[in-house]
Amino acid sequence: MKRPSWDEYFLNIIKEVAQRSTCLRRQVGAILVMDNRILASGYNGAPKGLAHCMEVGCLRERLGIPSGEKQELCRGLHAEMNALLQAASYGVQIEGATLYTTSHPCVLCAKMLINCGVRRIVALSDYPDWLSKEMLKEAGVQVEIVKDNNVPSNPHTP
Repeated sequence: MKRPSWDEYFLNIIKEVAQRSTCLRRQVGAILVMDNRILASGYNGAPKGLAHCMEVGCLRERLGIPSGEKQELCRGLHAEMNALLQAASYGVQIEGATLYTTSHPCVLCAKMLINCGVRRIVALSDYPDWLSKEMLKEAGVQVEIVKDNNVPSNPHTP
């Protein structure tokens, strides 16, 4: 029996977190980690107390909006946003943390992650947002997209 690396361990956890998602298009899970300890988690879904897309349908689908465009036209918060908000709500310091996520962050989340001091992002899949990638690289945030064989690749390491 092989003991998983820390990255493998946290990547397995985000798959579970993503199962709480209420998005009809893409189930995303995210956790913020520092010193191999989970600080906060998030999944994509509507704000507290509001109806979820699985209850009222997908606005983006109805409007024919492709993935990676016009993220503001959605009822849901992204998983990364929810993880940041959870940390803020409980006063948890995240500067220097690593974000593990099932999908590379969009530009909106990337800007928030940069300002919060996240230094590393490990994602299970890519996302079609060139500006996000450019800004993360410029900010010196290390980004790794994990391949199927669980060996991280480095599309841009500062």
